[in-house]
Amino acid sequence: MGVYVHFTDEQKYRANNVDLVDFLQKQHEELLPSGRDKRLASDHSITVQGNRWYDHSAESGGYAIDFVQKFYGLRFSEAVTMLLGGEQGKAYPPALKEKQEPKHPFALPTPHSDMRRVYAYLVKTRLIDREVVNYFAKKKLLYESCEKSKDGVKEYHNAVFVGYDENGVPRHAHKRGLITQGTGFKGNVDSCDPAYSFHYVGAGNSLYVFEAPIDLLSYIALHSQNWQNHSYVALCGVSEYAMLKMLEMHPHLIHVVLCLDHDEAGIEAAEKYQDLLSEKGISCEREISVYKDWNEDIKANHGLPAVPAEEHPQHLLRDEICQQLMESLKTARSECSADTLSAMLTKARSYLHWGQFSEMGDCLREMCCLSVAAAVREYRQMDHIKNATSVQTKLINGFRVYENRGHLKTRLDLLESDIMALQSHERVRTIGEKENLAEFYERIAAQSLKGEILLEKHRQKIEKKLEVKLSM
Repeated sequence: MGVYVHFTDEQKYRANNVDLVDFLQKQHEELLPSGRDKRLASDHSITVQGNRWYDHSAESGGYAIDFVQKFYGLRFSEAVTMLLGGEQGKAYPPALKEKQEPKHPFALPTPHSDMRRVYAYLVKTRLIDREVVNYFAKKKLLYESCEKSKDGVKEYHNAVFVGYDENGVPRHAHKRGLITQGTGFKGNVDSCDPAYSFHYVGAGNSLYVFEAPIDLLSYIALHSQNWQNHSYVALCGVSEYAMLKMLEMHPHLIHVVLCLDHDEAGIEAAEKYQDLLSEKGISCEREISVYKDWNEDIKANHGLPAVPAEEHPQHLLRDEICQQLMESLKTARSECSADTLSAMLTKARSYLHWGQFSEMGDCLREMCCLSVAAAVREYRQMDHIKNATSVQTKLINGFRVYENRGHLKTRLDLLESDIMALQSHERVRTIGEKENLAEFYERIAAQSLKGEILLEKHRQKIEKKLEVKLSM
């Protein structure tokens, strides 16, 4: 195992921002023109531009650090060192920022003379109560637009959901197409401020957060009793700016209820926002629709077909792995050390290199099991309130999908760093030191769990590609 090298956030930022064209030319790699990109002569499937790369055959890409890891087969620390030109920190030139087109000033879409299409769409197609639509229309938070095509021949009608700033000035508008068949247009108006998306402020202390305005209206229709006492905001996507702005502008809002979609993106965003709000000391909970979103719940209540909820694949894998882990812990030995884990990590890397995914999964599972058992051992020796159940619960509840992205090799590098750091905590004497040691074992268990989940995703992706090739 190599010597651990610590890099500051600034060093990692500079390494990830290296201009790959300049870097590769200095490595004497031949590059071929490919539109605005450059294509590697040694591997025509890979193109680079600025500090970004993309492998068209693998349908994956990223930034400078993971490119060097993949292309040169280096560990994370080696890749950063190479990009920085050695330990002295000599950096290659950063990628030039792309020139951005000047933005047009924000303006609300041209209103239509009436709102018949909006009412027909929201009330008859989306089944939202007319009283709810009336309320937002009277508050000028909702209207119907009529916009011409570029050639002036066609007219486009949209429901426009308006967001105002603290001075009552419109700063945001979200458009929703009014067609009843197929997937209608939806999107934010150019140059709008994401901090002021569609919202309503009530006197109560709770803020309900949604992805889209129609989700917001649907929830109110489903929970109409005293709804005006609460506050609501539609993120018009999955960006936290509007939620944070509401909390900043209205100090009486001290509790957040996340009502995001019951699908992959909604689950991932909810986890991220829960952690973000927790760090700020803001009380938060989640309310989950039975079906994919709140409007689908309305459809189901009317006896119509509804799009089902979608659990996150990584959560399903987590639950399956942790269930098996709990069984293994019954007979697991608690004799575990940094050297033991280091040897097992070396095995895991070897299995990955040779494509032995099942063996690698077993290796990561055992590392996780041993680390949990070791953490429980340390807590038991301290007569700590934490026991096997609490450690396992923390492992499950502490898993965050948004933290488990990227390449499997990067996850193994992070695991290696934690194991090396564990070595300096093994000779403990005080209660505080033993508690730190137990927490390190818990961290390694969490990294091993994340690694096994990424491995399973990787294996499933390969199997899917093989199925596609065989069917051609």
